[in-house]
Amino acid sequence: MSSNSFAYTEQSGGGETAELGQEATSTISPSGAFGLFSSDLKKNEDLKQMLESNKDSAKLDAMKRIVGMIAKGKNASELFPAVVKNVASKNIEIKKLVYVYLVRYAEEQQDLALLSISTFQRALKDPNQLIRASALRVLSSIRVPIIVPIMMLAIKEASADLSPYVRKNAAHAIQKLYSLDPEQKEMLIEVIEKLLKDKSTLVAGSVVMAFEEVCPDRIDLIHKNYRKLCNLLVDVEEWGQVVIIHMLTRYARTQFVSPWKEDDGLEDNEKNFYESDDELKEKTEDRKKPYTMDPDHRLLIRNTKPLLQSRNAAVVMAVAQLYWHISPKSEAGIISKSLVRLLRSNREVQYIVLQNIATMSIQRKGMFEPYLKSFYVRSTDPTMIKTLKLEILTNLANEANISTLLREFQTYVKSQDKQFAAATIQTIGRCATNISEVTDTCLNGLVCLLSNRDEIVVAESVVVIKKLLQMQPVQHGEIIKHMAKLLDSITVPVARASILWLIGENCERVPKIAPDVLRKMAKSFTNEDDLVKLQILNLGAKLYLTNSKQTKLLTQYILNLGKYDQNYDIRDRTRFIRQLIVPNEKSGALSKYAKKIFLAQKPAPLLESPFKDRDHFQLGTLSHTLNIKASGYLELSNWPEVAPDPSVRNVEVIELAKEWTPTGKAKKENPAKKFYSESEEEEESSDSSSSDSESESGSESGEGGGSEEEEDSSEDSSEGSSSEEESESGDESEAEHKRMATRNSKNKGKSDTEDGKKKNEKSRTSGSSDADSSSIESSSDSESESESEYESRKTTKEIGKQTKQDRNLLTKDVSLLDLDDFNPISTPVVLPTPALSPSLIADLEGLNLSTSSSVISVGTPVFVPGKTHVLLHRMSGKGLAANYFFPRQPCIFGDKMVSVQITLNNTSDRKIENIHIGEKKLPVGMQMHVFHPIDSLEPEGSITVSMGIDFCDSTQTASFQLCTKDDCFNVSIQPPIGELLLPVTMSEKDFKKEQGMLTGMNETSAVIIAAPQNFTPSMVLQKVVNVANVGVVPSGQDNIHRFAAKTVHSGSLMLVTVELKEGSTAQLIINTEKTVIGSVLLRELKPVLSQG
Repeated sequence: MSSNSFAYTEQSGGGETAELGQEATSTISPSGAFGLFSSDLKKNEDLKQMLESNKDSAKLDAMKRIVGMIAKGKNASELFPAVVKNVASKNIEIKKLVYVYLVRYAEEQQDLALLSISTFQRALKDPNQLIRASALRVLSSIRVPIIVPIMMLAIKEASADLSPYVRKNAAHAIQKLYSLDPEQKEMLIEVIEKLLKDKSTLVAGSVVMAFEEVCPDRIDLIHKNYRKLCNLLVDVEEWGQVVIIHMLTRYARTQFVSPWKEDDGLEDNEKNFYESDDELKEKTEDRKKPYTMDPDHRLLIRNTKPLLQSRNAAVVMAVAQLYWHISPKSEAGIISKSLVRLLRSNREVQYIVLQNIATMSIQRKGMFEPYLKSFYVRSTDPTMIKTLKLEILTNLANEANISTLLREFQTYVKSQDKQFAAATIQTIGRCATNISEVTDTCLNGLVCLLSNRDEIVVAESVVVIKKLLQMQPVQHGEIIKHMAKLLDSITVPVARASILWLIGENCERVPKIAPDVLRKMAKSFTNEDDLVKLQILNLGAKLYLTNSKQTKLLTQYILNLGKYDQNYDIRDRTRFIRQLIVPNEKSGALSKYAKKIFLAQKPAPLLESPFKDRDHFQLGTLSHTLNIKASGYLELSNWPEVAPDPSVRNVEVIELAKEWTPTGKAKKENPAKKFYSESEEEEESSDSSSSDSESESGSESGEGGGSEEEEDSSEDSSEGSSSEEESESGDESEAEHKRMATRNSKNKGKSDTEDGKKKNEKSRTSGSSDADSSSIESSSDSESESESEYESRKTTKEIGKQTKQDRNLLTKDVSLLDLDDFNPISTPVVLPTPALSPSLIADLEGLNLSTSSSVISVGTPVFVPGKTHVLLHRMSGKGLAANYFFPRQPCIFGDKMVSVQITLNNTSDRKIENIHIGEKKLPVGMQMHVFHPIDSLEPEGSITVSMGIDFCDSTQTASFQLCTKDDCFNVSIQPPIGELLLPVTMSEKDFKKEQGMLTGMNETSAVIIAAPQNFTPSMVLQKVVNVANVGVVPSGQDNIHRFAAKTVHSGSLMLVTVELKEGSTAQLIINTEKTVIGSVLLRELKPVLSQG
């Protein structure tokens, strides 16, 4: 929140200022010519009187006008004494505006601000978070070294504040204090380290900015917070995202190995002609070490990808530079589309984006080739944008598209913008040097431009032709003759100098023209530009050495003119040339080599992009834009050869639940069993191996072993369930279910071995493990052995299933009927089983850890008309229309999933075939159970299908493709917050008990004002249930309505209370561990309950 945000709390503030200002001006009695000058003074006097008034309304009005003046850029510093008196005002609105004013002027009026410092210190303890934050901002704006200890103390206190907004301001204050007193660095780093651990998205961006300012080299502070920052990135405010992305780019370059090695290794695969296969194999083994990307590296790349769709150009640019600098080259291509999208922004954004694209397009042309037409120049573009687009088009030019580009360039040359036309001619020259196939075409085109009416175009063409001819000094005598004739008409010094240089270099190829050109130049020597004079001297020297018979006297004449020229460069050049080419007794040994010196083969000029050397700066930075290292620029380090230890980023998670032993046994009593409780596969394999050994030793040992395993595994399953923090009611219902299964199997009686074998086969196909199959095979050896062994294994298997269900079903608050529907367990019911031992039953009953669980269970939802949402419109779906709604029933595909019903309609006149779900683009952790493909849907036909989506207790969108035989359509489902709940039935006593445990930070409330007729029990019930899928809790008081639900994914309770007060007010209270869901639900319920 910016410092001026409070100025706009009332929209009329600005308008009032203007009106009151006019009134003040009109009320001034004109005193001659000085009336104009006294208006401001009079107006400020009026404001001072209002600020000293006893009425809060007058003070508030004055403060609004003052803040309005600041917003318009007017100076209000002389009101500082009058404003600062109101810093201790009891009125919260006045206080806010006073702090806005003080933040602006505290630095200018330090002495007066210091007088109120005790008030600011008191305000740091104010119950209102905005006042606490504003006080800290004012305090940090008083830049006086004497209050540094006070500021330091205030920052430390604010960093531990309960409000994330205050902690955010503490992070801002860190930077101000550091610039005031750098000696506080170590103490500030401690605060930064503390704030970096903050889980609030509001704080993240600000503290990383403070980190970048104070201690950007302390990478060790980031290690533990790296994954958290990556995951919070999407929810941080936009400017915070920019700062975090830049910091994480630098971090990644120091902590991960280069992902480009793999790409480099794949480029050079051809073997030399004489190289044997063995040598090649050894060579590739040395070179090719398989690259595997660090999961944390992948996490950063994956979590920044959605931000390419941000509306903020700076965020998109930051993500683009991150992908450019740290992602594999094969994945960097996705940024091109987002950067091209930014070209629709204003010209300042275009300029920066085009500069970065120009740098990228030099190294990786393929990224931007599909968007070639996006870089075509528009007539409305400013010159700076036009030249950058030309630069990119030149970089992207290749044999395939050069003909199209040259036609485009021909249009640009005719532009009225002469600077742009000249840049286009240089571009044509660069294309001619880069692509040899079009060199002659470009050269001919440039020669045609020599007859252009515009002098600048002709001059630029001459300069470019000179460079091209220098690169290919073949038979181009005709072009040189044509250019020599232009000397009479061209006046631009650079062009004249270029023609003279060309004639001098090729004087032996044009022996008749060169001396005549020198004659003409000798006539106009004194009137020429210095640049042209130097080339006339060079031409004279070259002709003197190659054709002295014709040009000796002319050269001496020119040397005499140069000897007395006003420019010392020309005088120096004249003396040098005379001594070199005219031999006399004073001449040194160099005279012998004069011809070799003047007519040596010159290297051809390299026509390179001006952006070629910018890639060593980080993209998107000021240094990259200016092409010089700006102050405060932090260089990207090179990739490390060996990645540093990745374990430094691991965060220790302390799970208190594992310390709790609900069975009443000491934890040290069973240390070895914990190993088996963590992995069910190991437990089953150990069971099967022990049972095999038992089959050899005899039936007695088998029974004994089986009973021991029963006890062990039952303990393990209870430990597992407590460590996984599962709901206790599920454990009890599971135990009840198992007892029923045992009773049923006793009633059925024992069948023969064959029958048992068949039913075992059936149970194995429905989900049992390999241990069962091995036990079945061994059971066919002898009947008595198999009976005893089978019984022991059967009991162990039941416990195994108990453990497995404890793990898989986190929310078990469903009835026995539901359990049969969701988790068909055929094994305990079908197989002949003896009664469970008393010790086993006791252990299973011990799984019930709470007394309250028996009365809190999932109830049936209150009926409300289902609200239908459009998934795919028939126009977008080419005749296929899709709507979805939430039926508010437990999902049959998984107990963590929300049930969604989709109705598909064929509105076209043809049959739609193979309707199915295609690619799924789900956020991390989200899961989806899709419907079975529909073979065909007749015209005007309709079908309803069911899906299950695990939204992970968030309102994030589940995006996927709805496909037919011919097309795929991108669709998405976003759940209302109320559909992420399941209704719960509980007594009023249990409600109050649970509510008592969910207070403080877990409670959110709001006051609702509405007509009394809207607060009737039926109206309240209808409104609450329409918004959220909650169950009604019986209430003994008429004025209190209670509702209970739990979240589908995690099973966290959601308790809603509507308490009717006197008059037309009511209090809405929501208690839940999921504070985010609670606050969103409160926000949605409040307007619904308020309206009639």
